[in-house]
Amino acid sequence: MRRPARSLFILGLAGLLLVGGVAAQEFRLFERAWFNLKAWWQPAAQGAGLDRYQVVVEAQAIAGLDADISALTYDPDRKTLFTVTNKRPELIELSLDGRILRRVPLTGFGDPEAVEYVGANSYVITDERQQRLIRVRLDDDTRFLDAGDAEQLTLGIGLNGNKGFEGLAYDSAGKRLFVAKERDPMLIYEVHGFPHENPERPYAVHVVQDRKRDARLFVRDLSSLQFDERSGHLLALSDESRLVLELDVKGRPLSTLSLRKGFQGLQRTVPQAEGIAMDEAGTIYLVSEPNLFYVFKPPL
Repeated sequence: MRRPARSLFILGLAGLLLVGGVAAQEFRLFERAWFNLKAWWQPAAQGAGLDRYQVVVEAQAIAGLDADISALTYDPDRKTLFTVTNKRPELIELSLDGRILRRVPLTGFGDPEAVEYVGANSYVITDERQQRLIRVRLDDDTRFLDAGDAEQLTLGIGLNGNKGFEGLAYDSAGKRLFVAKERDPMLIYEVHGFPHENPERPYAVHVVQDRKRDARLFVRDLSSLQFDERSGHLLALSDESRLVLELDVKGRPLSTLSLRKGFQGLQRTVPQAEGIAMDEAGTIYLVSEPNLFYVFKPPL
């Protein structure tokens, strides 16, 4: 009786190890542990030091909002934030302390999932399911936005239902629009030539993919992106991994900001992070579904 029992024990242990290994691979635990070890041994000198950020506004409900918000962008001209809702499509302007300043209805945008400031009074909004990039113009008198009146680009790369274009970031100096595909597979595209800035020149769009950079992303999904104009680094937000990851100009991970309870001064884990933005001072703003607002500040 002992041998069968021992055999069953060994088989059970092997099964547990196999399941654990698969789970670790699925959650990218090996890569994350290795990064944490290297970061502890030799901290990145040129990074933003996201691990030193502290939350100063935590889980503040956005008053007057009952719809799910998705994405976030900072407008350096207005000194405000913008987000979008997709169940009842709207472009919403927020103050830097998370108050609604105005709401602009969206028509014909399908499933708006991200918004990004790309210039004065100019923004790009994604339609996740159709993988459309829609460039809109907004002034103080705008009462609604119709996709039919806007400049559009449809990429249609690896169409996969609602696991499409989830995040945007813009490099104003390099004229690059970073587009995040949520998962299956998880990718970041660099789009050159959209929005079209010079009508006197021919319309030419070029899409670049950095597979080496994407392979270094030890997160389960991508919810939002932010380009840091000061350093040229890219911030990638993952809801499922509860993490913000900083990538240098070569796509190498530099630092992380954890969204779990007990880290960065958080009293509770951020439930469903969907959007990230950064201002000129390096302050990070974050929104979580359905209507929570966070602010993280770097050390003085």
